[in-house]
Amino acid sequence: MVRIRPDADERPLRWVGSALEDLRRFPPEVQDDIGAALSAAQFGAKSGRAKPWKGSGPGVFEVVEDFRTDTYRAVYTVRFERAVYVLHAFQKKSPKGIRTDQRAIEMVERRLRAAQAMEDDTCEPNMDQQH
Repeated sequence: MVRIRPDADERPLRWVGSALEDLRRFPPEVQDDIGAALSAAQFGAKSGRAKPWKGSGPGVFEVVEDFRTDTYRAVYTVRFERAVYVLHAFQKKSPKGIRTDQRAIEMVERRLRAAQAMEDDTCEPNMDQQH
């Protein structure tokens, strides 16, 4: 098995909860676009598709991708030193226009706390499997 060493400037991605499994359910085109934005974050850049996630303070971003008639989102944080943490990936299903579902907002907050704990090495990476 060949192990590829990350570039010295590249921070690893760490997936919190079911974020990776959720992202894998998105259409391939959406996965590619979100992956490109996450890759930019790993090298300290911000994709033009990323915008601040409201309510969680600095260093938390969302990537919004429209595909056909659906909207997909991935939320990540660059707040911590060791890694870029992907907090949540979901298909927007809010019945109230552009407003984000409260459960998604709460999930991001829970997983942001889990990422802090992961950064501090106090818990397992996939502690939050709730939806």
